[in-house]
Amino acid sequence: MANITLSLSEALYARMREHSEYRWSDIARRAIEQKLADAEMIEDLRALEAAEREFKAGKTISYKAAGKQLGL
Repeated sequence: MANITLSLSEALYARMREHSEYRWSDIARRAIEQKLADAEMIEDLRALEAAEREFKAGKTISYKAAGKQLGL
């Protein structure tokens, strides 16, 4: 597993130390995973919007090509 280093303000770090019952690395990992999932969802929505614009403009593509563009 890879490691990363985070820079935190002293005040935030002090507050975290008051709650040692939490595994902060797990919390950070889950937050990063969620943010990446959100970013991937936005990419998919943008691809769908682009396909919809092309469709409305009269451009058509095969299902196979559409799947390829969407990474399916």
